[in-house]
Amino acid sequence: MTQIEQYAVPADAGALPTGGESPVIERMRGLRSRWPSGSGVAVFNEAYLGVAERAGPDFGGRGLDDRDAATLGVRCAERYLSAVETATAGGRPPECWRPLLPYRRHPGVLPLQFALSGLHAHIGHDLVLTVVDNCHALGCAPPDLDGEFERVGDLLVSLEERIHEDLMPGPELLGIADPLTHLVSSWNLERAREAAWSAARVLWRLRGFPSPAEEFRHRTDVGAGLVGRFLLTPCR
Repeated sequence: MTQIEQYAVPADAGALPTGGESPVIERMRGLRSRWPSGSGVAVFNEAYLGVAERAGPDFGGRGLDDRDAATLGVRCAERYLSAVETATAGGRPPECWRPLLPYRRHPGVLPLQFALSGLHAHIGHDLVLTVVDNCHALGCAPPDLDGEFERVGDLLVSLEERIHEDLMPGPELLGIADPLTHLVSSWNLERAREAAWSAARVLWRLRGFPSPAEEFRHRTDVGAGLVGRFLLTPCR
């Protein structure tokens, strides 16, 4: 089994119960009882859950008539949940999510850093593989998902805004030379999205070459993990 197959999300994983709420949102709520409040995973999960709940029908909840309209966003969230649930069960999650785990109680790492590290892992790895997953599932190429990719991007922008609004220290505590200011200003969501789109297109082009495709996927995962570790540099 390749690493891509190991972490692939089942085709029917996001199927909606009739008249019910998104199972993805229910799984996010379930994580609240598995990870201590204030831990790295809990901080990111709480921010993500808030945005998913506000998205409502756009995130696979009530009132969604076209299942495919939410596929990219829902399956991307499922990749995150699969990684965290693997770690919860004692398994080995993708490289990009591992930095968030050992730092879950580090006193020098602030909640904002946990959230941004999770956001980068989600964009730099999960979103890349989800685009390729959906191309296989729908029999299309990445350019055909451009509109849906932009809608997922809007959701991620909302997530970044929530993270900054809820977790960014006030100006009275954060000077221009503060290490946290440097870390936050060094990471850019738009550039991360652009890199994810480019990586998905390359991985799709490599679909007929299993060995190079697996190497590229692994490098994408490791690269996302490297940025995640940088974002978790202790600031206190």
